[in-house]
Formats: sequence, structure tokens, C-alpha cells
Amino acid sequence: MTLFRLPQRRARAVLRDVLLPRARRVLEGDSGMSTAEYALGTLAAAAFASMLYMVVTSDFVTEALTSLLREALSGQAR
Repeated sequence: MTLFRLPQRRARAVLRDVLLPRARRVLEGDSGMSTAEYALGTLAAAAFASMLYMVVTSDFVTEALTSLLREALSGQAR
């Protein structure tokens, strides 16, 4: 039974007794990433995003997607 199918009173009890204490334990724990790890993770995500942008905006991918869309919209098979 999911939280969304529970009666409102029972859903509040589950939230109060189960979900909020679990969230507090996660937030209060010292097992998370440090600031340096966040910085490296952010840097890696930015590098990956820039590489992905370069690949997607390359001429080869742009032409391939354009031809794929043209074929799909015209109803012609390959």
C-alpha cells in the first residue's frame, strides 16, 4: 500500500513516525560528502555536460537527427 492510497490520518502518522525520523537521521549523519567532494562532483558534472553539449551540437549528430526527423515526419521507411 503506497502513501498516496492511505487515509489522510494514517498518511500523517506514517509521515510523522517513519519518514521524518528517517530524514532527520540522514541529514544529521556525518556520512555525506564533504565540501571538496561536492566541488569535484560539480566539476565532473560540468565537464560531462560540456562534452555532451559538444557531441550533440556537432554537425554529424545534427545531420543525423535532422534526417531521422524528416524520415519520421514524411512517413518513409529507411
